[in-house]
Amino acid sequence: MRFKTIALAGASMLLALPVHAATAPVKDAKVWGAAEAAKGDQLKLLEQVVNIDSGTGDVEGGRKVAAILSARLKAMGFAIESVKAEAEGLPDNTVATLKGTGKGRILLIGHLDTVFGPGTAAKRPFRMDAEKAYGPGVADEKGGVVEGVYALQILHDQGFKDFGQIVFLIETSEERGSPGAHQLIDKLVSDADVELNLEPGDTPDVLTVWRKGAVALHVEVTGRAAHAGIAPGEGRNAATELIHQITADDVFPKTGDGITMNLTMLQAGTRENIIPDSAAATYSLRIREKADLPKVMAVVERNAQTTAVPDTKVRVYHQEPFFPPLASNAGTDALAARAEAIYAGIGKTITRGGNGGASESALAYEGGIPALDGLGPAAGGFHADTEYLLLGSLTPRLYLLTKLIQELGHTPPPHLK
Repeated sequence: MRFKTIALAGASMLLALPVHAATAPVKDAKVWGAAEAAKGDQLKLLEQVVNIDSGTGDVEGGRKVAAILSARLKAMGFAIESVKAEAEGLPDNTVATLKGTGKGRILLIGHLDTVFGPGTAAKRPFRMDAEKAYGPGVADEKGGVVEGVYALQILHDQGFKDFGQIVFLIETSEERGSPGAHQLIDKLVSDADVELNLEPGDTPDVLTVWRKGAVALHVEVTGRAAHAGIAPGEGRNAATELIHQITADDVFPKTGDGITMNLTMLQAGTRENIIPDSAAATYSLRIREKADLPKVMAVVERNAQTTAVPDTKVRVYHQEPFFPPLASNAGTDALAARAEAIYAGIGKTITRGGNGGASESALAYEGGIPALDGLGPAAGGFHADTEYLLLGSLTPRLYLLTKLIQELGHTPPPHLK
């Protein structure tokens, strides 16, 4: 989704943004020079953390990555707090806080967990070619987290203090819907004026101004076990009934900007000679509006009332917490307008879009503060072996984040109505 800059200038004025957001863009040569100079070290740190496995639930790997990042933030004067995850089997979350002398309270959020299992980094470690960097989590989201560290380093080195406080949350379970950090995020949002999210930008150079909500929807069938050779008729095949339910539920789109529902996991049976007495399916449900969830649940629950295999029972449910949508809103649009003006100052154009990948920005929006997402380096191939980061986006995106923090520290946006 893209919007015309002229229309957004009006939205900006309504939200009482500073005049410089709508005037001719100017390049900050000092910040740009620092962003250029940081590239080599930025890539070295990125290589270091990409080569440490930290898939969601990898407690030791998560600790290692957090220790590396925390040491750098502590050296800049940040107070570091390790906050126990709100779910078992997850590394602690890291909250880094720095007080300034200005007004704006800025919350940066990034996640160090990836979707990749143990041993992935050894099999395909960090590497680069002329245009891209590769490796597990190189873009989603270690590239963004490293960018956040270097934006703060530039501000530190230049003695920038014109902000009320900067809080950098590095959380450890975003890839599973942040079950280890929902309450923490709510708390941090309540003490912030704006949230900047370090998820990667889509290619070629896109800000994320809307996101779908993400819900794990479960369908479970209970049947009756029996010997598959001697007395199969005595059984009630849960797997067969699950297939019936999956077929009935196959009425929602699998791609597109609206509701999508995709089958992602199946479980049934324990041995080849036993009629399975249980079976389960999990769907990744993505919703554009919160009202979409009860609509989908009504259909799936109605289907569950009709079974093809007698004497089987079907249970349908979704689990809390889940990510709500980041809906299109004036607060995010106004932040995007600021970002566009900053980018124009370096002679570049950044566009706006949205996608089905959920993030913590939705929780910030729910908490009543403006949020801008997709501020990490531009990238693609997410959640696959082909994941990559565009090297040419490193310096412009670092410059953008640094300047946004400066502007928002000086003049924070109003909270959402």
